[in-house]
Amino acid sequence: MPTDRPQPHFVLVRPQMGENIGGAARAMWNFGLDRMRIVAPRDGWPNQKAVAMASGAGRLLDEAQLAQDLPEALADCTYVFATTARPRELTKPVFSPEGAMKKAAELLGQGEKVAVLFGPERAGLENDDIAKANAIITVPVNPEFASLNLAQCVLLTAYEWRRQEEQVPDETFEIGKSDWATGQEIEALVTHYEERLTEAGYFFPPEKAPGMKTVFRNLWSRMRLTRADVQMLHGVMRQMVRWKQHGSD
Repeated sequence: MPTDRPQPHFVLVRPQMGENIGGAARAMWNFGLDRMRIVAPRDGWPNQKAVAMASGAGRLLDEAQLAQDLPEALADCTYVFATTARPRELTKPVFSPEGAMKKAAELLGQGEKVAVLFGPERAGLENDDIAKANAIITVPVNPEFASLNLAQCVLLTAYEWRRQEEQVPDETFEIGKSDWATGQEIEALVTHYEERLTEAGYFFPPEKAPGMKTVFRNLWSRMRLTRADVQMLHGVMRQMVRWKQHGSD
């Protein structure tokens, strides 16, 4: 059965190729969406090519709702977005995919039922289809090549939904099995290097040494080090000192 989390219905309007329906199902499931509706598929339903292309997302096709026309598919929906790559004469709010999915999340949170329309592969949605929508989603594609594959358009919109649902941060940092180094650990590392570099005569001439040490410490502060990094850098310096002492003998 579909998941119980509120989410938009993705409505494929008169899709032409089973492979693209399967690809759309796969794209939806990549981002946790499982409410698919299919309107008047050209090659009939069910479609074995769709099943083959869906791979692990085949259950979305099993649970997909089939409609004979668009009014039937939208009968229980309270807000509808229509995806289109080119300007239309119709007067409607126009959203980016990100803005549309943010709006969808707000509406779903208020108990509304939201649908997103995706048109057939060859020419996209017709004006009569878009007239049934409350708003338009337009993807900022290359105007000289504005055609998007059905599954690509579904994937792009599904990704933006996932970002809104999960509030995915713009950047994260994987640090493996270590933890970030503390200020105390960084200070001990810097002191270790300063002492050894002083012994090696690096901070010369003496009157410039304080300024050089400030620049040196500033270098360390610009690097985010893990505890593993700190241990490795201590080891590097110890080995260099051993090598130098051994070479002197």
